[in-house]
Amino acid sequence: MEKAREKEVKDEFTEKLVKLNRVAKVVKGGRRFSFSAMVVVGDRNGRVGYGFGKANDVTDAIRKATEKAKKSTMEVPLKGTTIPHDIIGNYKSAQVLLKPAVPGTGVIAGGAVRLVCDAAGIKDVLSKSLGSRNGINTVKATFDAFEHMFDAKKVAHSRGKSLKDMWN
Repeated sequence: MEKAREKEVKDEFTEKLVKLNRVAKVVKGGRRFSFSAMVVVGDRNGRVGYGFGKANDVTDAIRKATEKAKKSTMEVPLKGTTIPHDIIGNYKSAQVLLKPAVPGTGVIAGGAVRLVCDAAGIKDVLSKSLGSRNGINTVKATFDAFEHMFDAKKVAHSRGKSLKDMWN
């Protein structure tokens, strides 16, 4: 019974490999290779996280990244199947513009932003990657946008109003 419960918790998240990089270190006997991996995990219901892992083996690097991603999950505010408002996320020279879209639009995003939105459960969004094309920095810029996004329920509560008063 206990093992079945652990498996359910593990299968709760979907894992997506964003970037796998082979790094060479030159030593006296030749080159020594190691690997770094960036993984995004999400439950497709508003919770998403990312992790970065390094190891001498590909599977170990992916496993480490997945464990770190599960520890760093965050809640993404959703409004139906999209995000509540326009936002720009920044990380170093990478910028990501996210805009809400009407139902049926789909995820109009490229590369790393698409993987993050799919893992988070966002089904309708428009996005544009500006600046750096580095996948790792683009993922971090997307998470920066999610962190600075307003949740309508929290804003209404902080203003002392009901959600109905805010939107009508």
